[in-house]
Amino acid sequence: MQHRIVVLGAGYTGAIVAGRLAKRLHHEDVTITLVNPEADFVERVRLHQIAAGEELRPRPFGEMFAGTGVELKLAKVTAVDVDRRTVTVTAPVAAAVAAANGPEREELEYDTLVYALGSGWNDGGVPGTAEHADEISSRPGALRLRDRLAALDAGRPVVVVGGGLTGLEAATEIAETRPDLDVALAAHGALGAWLSEKGRAHLRKVVDGLGITVHEHAAVDAVEADRVTTADGRTIPAEVTVWTTGFAVHPIARATALELTDLDQIVVDTTMRSVSHPDVYAVGDAAMAMGPGDKPLRMSCASGVPMAWQAADAIAARLAGTKVPHIGIRYSQQCISLGRKEGLIQFVTADDRAVERALTGRLAARYKELICKGAAWGVANPTVGMPSRRRRVVGQETGSRARTEAAV
Repeated sequence: MQHRIVVLGAGYTGAIVAGRLAKRLHHEDVTITLVNPEADFVERVRLHQIAAGEELRPRPFGEMFAGTGVELKLAKVTAVDVDRRTVTVTAPVAAAVAAANGPEREELEYDTLVYALGSGWNDGGVPGTAEHADEISSRPGALRLRDRLAALDAGRPVVVVGGGLTGLEAATEIAETRPDLDVALAAHGALGAWLSEKGRAHLRKVVDGLGITVHEHAAVDAVEADRVTTADGRTIPAEVTVWTTGFAVHPIARATALELTDLDQIVVDTTMRSVSHPDVYAVGDAAMAMGPGDKPLRMSCASGVPMAWQAADAIAARLAGTKVPHIGIRYSQQCISLGRKEGLIQFVTADDRAVERALTGRLAARYKELICKGAAWGVANPTVGMPSRRRRVVGQETGSRARTEAAV
């Protein structure tokens, strides 16, 4: 029997793992099933552009994985049983059938599981956020926000809550696209507090130039239909509130026997393998892996892509009985788009601390655009540039639930 590899989630990390494994392993020895609810790849790092009204070209998985041996299963993951080594999914069916008979369910068995379900928005339990705020951590959320912004008349107030990378990109993109709106940014601390002096100065210059009102040290503790209220009593008018204060991982793992952190991330070793269940790997936002300086890797594409490389190469090596490679994951920069015309590339240490060096202006905007295009290209061409010789699976009972753990 073939060794069954199931990859959950086809964001940057899941898609890269599936494509890389297809290139590493012989097709006669393995099956690779990629489970995702949508048929197109979502460029998550561009969702603020969609929200501001930009149309992005579709990237169908059917074209991306044609001829690779990866099977795409369009379905939503509803449960993972790591003891039985099964995944329960709900397949998309016609609305009429679903209404009459309920959603169609299927159980997938696996020998190796790659958990890459990522994260979504985190309302932090702030009253009114779930009812009144918009999010841009998903394509449906970005599309809903796009429609709401398009319906606003000139002069109406829009508040972006959160002064991190997502909040900065959302606020500047909206302000540049809709200069007729009254855009404000509510940041928990000082604007760009983590940046270098040069980075903070450029950020302030761009924000002021776009007419964005910045509310610093403004922790929002309530959201209403027409305003947000801060912990120190300030009221900020908001016909549309965009919530970008952080991410929460997909809740599926919480119901499993996997060892998790307090934030429900799967605890993994340096090869992205679960410390409690060696047949499970986790990558991207769903995983808690340690990086340089013994600090947890932050939720980001910059972390997720090398995590995906590491997981795929470790799985392939263990199945082939070869030495497991270790990819050094380190940071070099934080790339921030500030609209289509401005950008900020903040260079950082290996453990993600800002140094004084930064790239700004139009050159930084072009640099960030190249980074985004490169990330999407890497997903769309998962096997380009890799060795053409695929390894055979050895030293294990293919298809059996009884596994002999390969030497690390």
